[in-house]
Amino acid sequence: MEHLKKDFETLAKEAIDNIRSDRDQTKELLKDLVKYLGNDEHRHKEVGLIAAKYVETLQRSNEQLVKIAALQKKGEGANTDLSPEERDEIFEQLNKGNS
Repeated sequence: MEHLKKDFETLAKEAIDNIRSDRDQTKELLKDLVKYLGNDEHRHKEVGLIAAKYVETLQRSNEQLVKIAALQKKGEGANTDLSPEERDEIFEQLNKGNS
């Protein structure tokens, strides 16, 4: 079962690295968008939906980090292995977040 724990740790580290990278990139895009919006009030209609998507991306990354932290905490506290269903769900969530 140590093998499964190591796989989770590897996947979790990769997911966290990807989440951080995506967050940094999204923050930069959002900063650029805010600058663009600041130049003309009418631009809000033009790019408001894009800004909402950037914020949604940041929110999803927060949710992913919370899920990983909860899973790690669950594993530390109970010292139990994840069921195959839980592993599949985690793997699916991590893959969704990286696509």
